[in-house]
This record gives sequence, structure tokens and C-alpha cells, in this order.
Amino acid sequence: MALLTIREIKERTEAFFESKGVPNARLDTDTLIAHSLGIKRLELYLDLDRPLTEAQLAELRPLVKRRAEREPLQYIVGTVDFCDMELKVDRRALIPRFETEELVELVNEALTAHPKMILDLGTGSGALALALANKYPEASVDAVDVSAEALSLAQENAAALGLDSRVTFHEGSWWRPLGLGEQRYDLIVSNPPYLTDEEMTTAEPEVVDHEPHSALVSGADGLDDCRLIFKDAASHMKPGGLLALETGIAQTEALDALAAAAGLQGECMEDLSGRPRFYFARK
Repeated sequence: MALLTIREIKERTEAFFESKGVPNARLDTDTLIAHSLGIKRLELYLDLDRPLTEAQLAELRPLVKRRAEREPLQYIVGTVDFCDMELKVDRRALIPRFETEELVELVNEALTAHPKMILDLGTGSGALALALANKYPEASVDAVDVSAEALSLAQENAAALGLDSRVTFHEGSWWRPLGLGEQRYDLIVSNPPYLTDEEMTTAEPEVVDHEPHSALVSGADGLDDCRLIFKDAASHMKPGGLLALETGIAQTEALDALAAAAGLQGECMEDLSGRPRFYFARK
């Protein structure tokens, strides 16, 4: 029996993914074949007529099956690029998104001086804490998460990046593990849960079936966690300190009210597509 070439495998896998409603069927096909062969995606195109052995196909098949069942691509390949770092990702935490990289850029632009004390609330995989530790080598960084599983993933990422001596991880809900504001921060960042229960019903299967719900949904209006963050933010901020959040795109009015009630000056910041995705508040 003739062995199938990379080209033939690509065509069959793409068609299979399309039949299963997988978004970006071609890109995902290329990524999984390259990952299973241990090569870069571009290298596939230099060698499309190369036949794959039965052993190579045996390695690829379970990966294709997982993606067809709408498991996120990032969980299958096990890593994601974020702010020039390679982060390990799996079901223990939310997959870092491109929009969250935008938050890091906007924070860098908004700061008037390099922060000495940084806090990441709801750190998940550690993406924000590690990106900021990397960006500001003189800063001390605290990272909080209520999930022990997420924290273990974040600690693995910190160790792999050589940042474990610079980032201190705390287990608990929002401010609770930090005490009563003994420590004050120049910069507090968070990508809290902000989807409503209703929004979750229309999300992609990748999100609904595979990513941790507690990192996504925050009550009927999506603001339960933001309320908790704003309630105690001022007592943990230095004068002139910045609170920078990734938020839902229909929440600006409610966030203005939360910021005002907390005695902070808030403003909405747009993402690259012009949507009001971020919220910055200053003390």
C-alpha cells in the first residue's frame, strides 16, 4: 500500500476539520502536522510530496481527533506565544489571548515611570505577571489566583522562563491572600472573568467544553468579579498607581460607576479593532 504524502494528509485533514466546523481548518491542519513531525509550519511547504510513515501517522491521528472534537489547538500543542515568551498551556488555566498582549502594550504606554511593585490578580497561566516581570526587571511582582491548579501551571512557566525568583505566587480569591493593604502597588493588572451566563451559552465549543468556566463567567451581568476588584483596589494602590483591566466590551458605563465609587479616575481604552475592551483607573 502506497504511503500518503504530506500534501494528501493535509487535504484530507482540512476537509475533515471543515466537516466538523473547526475554524481555521487549514492553519490548524498545518500546525498539527508540523507539531507531530517536530518541524516548523513553513517546512511543510518545502516538502509536500514527502510520504509519512505509519508511525508518523499514528502520532498525528490522536491530535487530529482531539481538534475535531473542538479541543483548543493550544491545549493540543501545549504552548502559546505571548509577549515574546513561550508559555505552557493546558486545561488548568485559560489560554492567553492576543487581546491580553494588547493590554501589556497599553500599560507600557500609560506608565509614566517604571513600576517597582506589580500585582497580577487572577494570574491563570501567569501570562501577565511574567510578561511584566520580563519587561520591568527591577520590579517585584505578586500574582494571585484562587485555583491551585492554575498557580501550579503559572509556577512551571515562571521556572521555565527563569523568572521564578522575581514573581511570588499567592493562592486565594482576589485581595484575600494579600492582607489589608499592607503592600501597595504602582501597577495592578487583571484579566478577570467578565462573560455573562448568557454570553457563555453562545461561545464556541472550544471555550464552553474545554476552558475553565470559573475563569470566564462572572454572574448575570459579567461584573461580579470586577465589583470585588474595585471595592478594595484603592487601599492596595500607591498614589498615582494604575489599575488596568481587560473587560467586556459592553461594560464601560458600569465600570465608570465602580471606579467613581472606589474614588478612582477611570477611563475606557479601545483595542486594535476599536472596541472598548480595557479599563484603566488611577488613584
